[in-house]
Amino acid sequence: MAKVLVLYYSAYGHIETMAYAVAEGAKSAGADVTVKRVPELVPEDVAKASHFKVDQAAGIATPDELADYDAIIFGAGTRFGTVASQMRNFVDQTGGLWMKGALVGKVGSVFTSSATQHGGQESTILGFIPTLMHQGMVVVGLPYAFQGQMGLEEVKGGSPYGASTITGGDGARQPSEVELEAARYQGAHVAKIAAKLSA
Repeated sequence: MAKVLVLYYSAYGHIETMAYAVAEGAKSAGADVTVKRVPELVPEDVAKASHFKVDQAAGIATPDELADYDAIIFGAGTRFGTVASQMRNFVDQTGGLWMKGALVGKVGSVFTSSATQHGGQESTILGFIPTLMHQGMVVVGLPYAFQGQMGLEEVKGGSPYGASTITGGDGARQPSEVELEAARYQGAHVAKIAAKLSA
């Protein structure tokens, strides 16, 4: 049984919802799944005034614990075409793991969100992949075997690089069913590959 960590940052709850869908998918593939989040960097009063979702149930992760898992699926929203600074700050603290080669051979995968359809989802995931490769991780995306990312019948996130959702400029749009299906598929896909690699 592969041990999978779904590690996320979510300001408004969209990525939190996606994270639990990713976890569902990984569990469906037989993985032992933990969902955690990275620390918030915004002061609490500012977060509340900005309507951040401050009641998230997931525990806070520490960088050193990443070595305890066979796969890590990272999720964070897009900020101007790159990953949110809260996730970047957390990952920048993994130098000790890099020095020990503690993540070499483990599976790494990424999902994201943006306000608009072309708001940097692909650049965010593609920009995060070099970090995974520097850590020696095996990068897994969302293959076109997940047919939900095909077709033009609705506006939707998702690409071969990873699952994603579109929030709308005011954050009112929640992940659609096809976007949640993509997240579940990615979670299951990662868990299956991690189980093979860790066997």
